[in-house]
Amino acid sequence: MLLREVLADTGAAGLDELPRTEVSALAYDHRTVGDGTVFFCVPGFTRDGHDFADEAARDGAAALVVDHVVALDPGSPPVPQVLVPDVRAAMAPAAAALHGDPTARLKMVGITGTNGKTTSAFLMRDVLEAAGVRTGMLGTIQNVVGGETREAVRTTPEAIDLQATFAAMLDAGDEACVMEVSSHALALHRADAVHWDVAVFTNLTQDHLDFHADMDDYLAAKRRLLESDPGVRVINVDDPHGAALARDFPGAVTVAIDTPADLQAVAVTSSAAGSRFTVDGVHVAIPLPGRFNVRNALGVMAAARALGLPDPAIVGALAHAGRVPGRFEPVDEGQGFSVLVDYAHTPDSLENVLRAARDLAAGGRVLCVFGCGGDRDRGKRPQMGALAGAGADWAIVTSDNPRSEDPFAILAAIVDGVAPADLDHVEVIEDRAVAIDRAVGMAADGDVVVIAGKGHEQGQTLADGLTIPFDDVGVAREALRARLDA
Repeated sequence: MLLREVLADTGAAGLDELPRTEVSALAYDHRTVGDGTVFFCVPGFTRDGHDFADEAARDGAAALVVDHVVALDPGSPPVPQVLVPDVRAAMAPAAAALHGDPTARLKMVGITGTNGKTTSAFLMRDVLEAAGVRTGMLGTIQNVVGGETREAVRTTPEAIDLQATFAAMLDAGDEACVMEVSSHALALHRADAVHWDVAVFTNLTQDHLDFHADMDDYLAAKRRLLESDPGVRVINVDDPHGAALARDFPGAVTVAIDTPADLQAVAVTSSAAGSRFTVDGVHVAIPLPGRFNVRNALGVMAAARALGLPDPAIVGALAHAGRVPGRFEPVDEGQGFSVLVDYAHTPDSLENVLRAARDLAAGGRVLCVFGCGGDRDRGKRPQMGALAGAGADWAIVTSDNPRSEDPFAILAAIVDGVAPADLDHVEVIEDRAVAIDRAVGMAADGDVVVIAGKGHEQGQTLADGLTIPFDDVGVAREALRARLDA
């Protein structure tokens, strides 16, 4: 494809003056540049791609996309420099053009929100696959392309990688794609140039304020998905931010339990085996406990209807949907109490999980092991301490992913939020494996142990970027086996 065709929708200046150069690839990492590659000099948070323009030129770049002209070394080959208003924003339309605009040929479902994205994506894919629609998936836990599972590096890949993945889905026979769309991706233009058939908003609660300036900025990022002119918008109006968005986007399909909505669940019940509810006279069962999962299922049901699937097919698929790794995932070794691993790492998600655990305990105690990540939104820490102290009969505060921070400083910030009346049933154990073993060891028949914060993650990130193997499910299973064998 010609250079000027690739860059046609990027706002580039001087396209008619560009040479008739054929483009074979796009790159934002100078180390991946080869002959025929257009290199996007993206200004990053710690490094600026413009500083690597010479290396890209020497490695065969067909052009440099820049926001200011770079003075190349005299020894570097002459390379066209294409000026654009925003280098990062230019990547998505360029990548879509190079790959033939793949999302125009896929049924695209985008899901955004603080919590519920992953569960909703898994449920949505299960529904589409059960209806005979071959469906790819991009998300936090894993990517699925042509039925093949791939490791997910980040929730939403960079635009160049993202559009290449969409093209790979088409080549592999996928007809649809379900995608978690993070606020980072929306703010950084990774999800631009995608043709959304359905956009789903789950909720908005405090998170990522290490990246976003404040909650208004966080909401504005999430809002971009609904502003991208999707075919249908699906919004959870039990969430106050969702209710406001629904007013801003008339015609959106609304879902809720406690608020009047287009799809409102009634007769909601939940147990360890799952949840049941009725909507529009249709009885629905899902193998996932908790009212928050009912809301996730409602969003999926609305999205599936928007894609033309009939209710019997949707209901049948939801009833047999698979469990989502690290999302209220049970760990069962035959013990007389429940152990549940969940990714809950925000105040709202922790509160929801503890409420669901309380319903499941049916008179037993709720024991909670949790922590907060380092180098992330610090405002969540005391809030989560307060919620765990109020919502659990025994809470063990432990390390999550401390990263570069002092883990004991994180633990202290969490405990600072615990109400004085709740301090008598809160303890601190920095070592996460020891904390999990402690909770499993003190549980009695009928209790529910919630291990929150890391969910599906297979490692624990410490200082200097060191990640050690760590799996909450595996550690809990070992603790259970040791107790049962004792």
